[in-house]
Amino acid sequence: MILLRRLLGDVLRRQRQRQGRTLREVSSSARVSLGYLSEVERGQKEASSELLSSICDALDVRMSELMREVSDELALAELAASAAATDPVPAPVRPTFNAVSVASLTGVAEDRVTIKSPADVVDVVAA
Repeated sequence: MILLRRLLGDVLRRQRQRQGRTLREVSSSARVSLGYLSEVERGQKEASSELLSSICDALDVRMSELMREVSDELALAELAASAAATDPVPAPVRPTFNAVSVASLTGVAEDRVTIKSPADVVDVVAA
């Protein structure tokens, strides 16, 4: 199961670490206890929107940027979970066609050429 609070905590931690800041610095700026911020970053506590706003202000990051990164992480996690749950789908096999020279078609009465492949017949109509 994908936990949103864990993804959110991971993104918050990465934002803080990118800035080279400590939990203590961010917790002081955000006016939240060091222990609580640590639990939010580890995905153990659900952060309220007010708390997230305060943490984003302390990190000087827009909440929309934070949520976009969380959304991207969630999409990747869902794809990974979906891929793990199903058998891999083989890539479609495309028919191969022999090259047809347009120069060899000059003087043909019709503007239509039929290309035959082992599996399909394709009509190409000149525009």
